[in-house]
Amino acid sequence: MRQMMLLALGGVFLAQMSYAQEVTGDAQAGRKLAMQCRTCHGIEGHAKMPIVPHIGGENPSYIEHQLTAFRDGQRVHEMMSVVARGLSDQAIADLAAWYSAQEPVATLGPGQDPANAPEACIACHGADGIAQIEDAPNLAGETVMYIDTQLKAFRTGKRTHDVMSGIAAEMTNDEIRAVAEWYSSVGFEVNPAQ
Repeated sequence: MRQMMLLALGGVFLAQMSYAQEVTGDAQAGRKLAMQCRTCHGIEGHAKMPIVPHIGGENPSYIEHQLTAFRDGQRVHEMMSVVARGLSDQAIADLAAWYSAQEPVATLGPGQDPANAPEACIACHGADGIAQIEDAPNLAGETVMYIDTQLKAFRTGKRTHDVMSGIAAEMTNDEIRAVAEWYSSVGFEVNPAQ
């Protein structure tokens, strides 16, 4: 009896382990899925609208985390919550593989000295707006409107993050505007995946 119980528990454990296995994304399948994203984000992830972020060249785990949060209701947005609701883990992994396969290229604007980059931001987002860590998005070339909106969402608690909520809570409107203006002044392009 004890052996049967151990075998059964072992089977449950193995089943849970296999369920928790990471899904591997297929970039070409993701490209096909990205056709539904192109109106706002562009097929290579260069946004077409000022309030929409560029997602080309983002870290795949960042993309997966955000899409999963929209799908599961941990992050709410009138459009993205609807779009993500129907995405499977595989579809999310495929989209992440596609968009992360693009190459983000950031170029500091005329007169932008990296020494003047927002000090509280560079460790994670870089002076040029290309993320330095997995859990941070690229900010290069995002619009003032987009960055301002997101920082204020973190400040008010509409959007939450272990690090960003605390940082934004301490920022004034002028400081938020200065960060938004710095990163929006950085030139940004997405070189398509080969």
